[in-house]
This record gives sequence, structure tokens and C-alpha cells, in this order.
Amino acid sequence: MTPATATTEPILEVTGLVKHYPLTRGILFKKQIGAVKAVDGVDFTLAKGETLGIVGESGCGKSTVARMLCNLERPTAGSIRFKGEDITKLSGRALKAVRRNIQMVFQDPYTSLNPRMTVGDIIGEPYDIHPEAAPKGDRRRRVQELLDVVGLDPEYVNRYPHQFSGGQRQRIGIARGLALRPEVIVADEPVSALDVSVQAQVINLLARLQSEFDLSYVFIAHDLSIVRHISDRVAVMYLGRIVETGRDAEIYDHPTHPYTQALLSAVPVPDPEAREQRERIILSGDVPSPTNIPSGCRFRTRCWKAQERCVREVPALAVPAVFRAASGPAAHPSACHFAEEKRVVPAE
Repeated sequence: MTPATATTEPILEVTGLVKHYPLTRGILFKKQIGAVKAVDGVDFTLAKGETLGIVGESGCGKSTVARMLCNLERPTAGSIRFKGEDITKLSGRALKAVRRNIQMVFQDPYTSLNPRMTVGDIIGEPYDIHPEAAPKGDRRRRVQELLDVVGLDPEYVNRYPHQFSGGQRQRIGIARGLALRPEVIVADEPVSALDVSVQAQVINLLARLQSEFDLSYVFIAHDLSIVRHISDRVAVMYLGRIVETGRDAEIYDHPTHPYTQALLSAVPVPDPEAREQRERIILSGDVPSPTNIPSGCRFRTRCWKAQERCVREVPALAVPAVFRAASGPAAHPSACHFAEEKRVVPAE
């Protein structure tokens, strides 16, 4: 995995992405009384050959972003540009052509595969939707090649999903995602339902496939250690927005946002001595409802640094003023009025 350089033209550019689900009242005459603000203004770029990791608590909007990137959900506002073209405005054949280049690997390998279809039919189904991708007489060979690429026996082509383990099923899902030779793969927590030993195998497989097929990844996960292992850059989400973003070393070794610091303090540390020495940050209160987001900084209700300014002003996702004159690893975008560098993960 080779980190993309700063001069690389982004293959994917997301600007002002918003997804609100309306809340209505009434049966015959429905009236909107509010909205669930699942995603509320997300911006990021993805360079060719790069892996962007997105982390955050359950319900922060990570999976909603993933579905919008694949056009499985239409955004309420904002744009998603693939190679300069806004795919949110596409439909019909134009959208079908773009979807061939942006594929998804789903979280649950048990429910993402049709139990009534054989592995050969599951992996070969994209060729039915995009027949130009493979001649009809050549599809079985292509499917067997994909099974071999993801580490499965090509002779498994006639088996059904229930005959495989969880890790093998996820490999089948990855093979399906590779069938059309996409340029971007959105992986929505692809290892969270797997055993720890199997997680490592799937992560190593994804890393190998990235270099082999020249892929770009948007990798969503809860496990911060996994995200660090595979990602070039990391974006931390909280309540529908990105609160801090930077290269993996910047986020893990030099976090400046209080929420990122709290997340990292909860990461398990294998060394007992290092575990005893580090500071554990315990957040008070619960995550606010996405139907009633706090004014100003949305993290202020749980933040130990919150002041009056945090109630009035929404912090911009930018390099904090205190770090702008420096060129060190702490000089990365952070949406906090009182950003401060704090190392919470012991040095490796």
C-alpha cells in the first residue's frame, strides 16, 4: 500500500454531503415535524490508490455516507464527484456506467449473499447487469479466476453460501466487488462480523488486492487499530460530521480534537505496563439525538473543554490557528475551538 501524494488528482471528491430523513406525523395528511440528520455536511477527497479510513461511534453516519457514495441513497444536498463528474445528478445509463467503477463490500457476510444462489451465480451476477464486461461463454472462467484471487478454491463455484464460513463468505463478497474491475471500493465495516484471526486475513487480502488491481478504498470500521493498519488517511466522524482528519500518524500519534483523544484512549493496549501508564478519558453523558443536534459545536455536551464560545459558534474543520505557523504533525484539520495536541496511545 503506497500512500497517495498531495499532488495526486482526487478520484473521488465529496463536498457538503447531507442526508436528512424526514420525520412525519399523520396518516392521510402527513406533515413533516423534523428530520433525522444522519449526515450533516461532510467533505473529503480520495486520491487514486489511497485508502481513507472513516471511524466513529455507531449512529454517527458512516454507513449512510457509504451508501451515498455507491448511490444506494440519494443525498439531500451536496455533491459526490467521481473523476470530476457529479454522480448525484446522474440517472439511467450514465449512473449505471459510474456504478461499475464504484463497488461496495458489505458489513455482514451472512445477509449480503443470496442463499438461493450458487457462488458462481453471485459473483457472476454483475456480468448479467453489465454484459459488456465479460462475454457470455467466458463468465465461468472469470468467476473461477476471481475465486482464486481471493484465496478460495475455483471448484467451489457450484456451492451455496451456507456451505462456507464467515471469512469465506466475506471473500466471496470481495470477489463480487472485484468482478467489474472497479476503481473505488467502499468497504462498510467488512471485518466487524468476523473472528479476530479471520479479520487479519481479510485485511491482508484487501491490502494485497489494492496493489494488484490499483484500487482506492473508503474503509469504514469501529476498530481503530484496524483502520490504522490499512489506511493512509483517517477521518473521525461524530454526529453526522467529520471532526478531525489527517494522515494515520497525525491522527493516532498527534490527535488535537477531544473526541478523537477519547476514542484513542479506549483502544486496547497489549502491553500491561503501557496500559497502566496511559490516561483513560471517560466521556460523560450520551450521544445527542440526530433529531435535536446541539447548537455550536455538536460535541460540546460531552466535552471537558466546552466554553461559552462552543455554544455560539460552529467550529470549522480546518488547521487550528495555534498550529498554523508550525509544520509539524499536529498541523492537520480539526473542528475544535480549543484544539490541543495530546498523545493518548503509547508509542509503538
